[in-house]
Amino acid sequence: MWLLFAFIAVPMIEITLFVQVGGLIGIWWTLLIVLATALAGSYLVRHQGLRELGNLQRSFSDLKDPTEPLANGAMILFAGALLLTPGFFTDVIGLSLLVPAVRQAAFHWIKARIRFAKFETRPHSAGTPRPNDTIIDGEFQEIPPEKHPTHPPSKWTRH
Repeated sequence: MWLLFAFIAVPMIEITLFVQVGGLIGIWWTLLIVLATALAGSYLVRHQGLRELGNLQRSFSDLKDPTEPLANGAMILFAGALLLTPGFFTDVIGLSLLVPAVRQAAFHWIKARIRFAKFETRPHSAGTPRPNDTIIDGEFQEIPPEKHPTHPPSKWTRH
């Protein structure tokens, strides 16, 4: 029901704002503002998205909870989609999602309404297979080295 309401309300709001703003400042300034917000938003989305990707990689390497960087990445992606959609209403929402304080408040608001059953990480030792690992059995044969090799032998061959 909420989705249907959004699909009806958002275009109506955008059309109303286009008519109002276009009447006040003219059609060309209105189109220029829409284009400028799309370009600026694209730059900000790329810059902040790469930073959040780094935060996500750091959380994985430090074995920390990746929920917040994942949520920030999803909000930045959503902000990018809103900024590329022509309109003032969607631009305001998209630009507000690019403000870290707004994203953090939205994350905590959503997190308070979701219940997690369990989250844990365990270090994996390199020698022991995991329960769901696929083990591939195979055969190999040694290939004799050439008389005059053009490159050093790889780590996969014995010499």
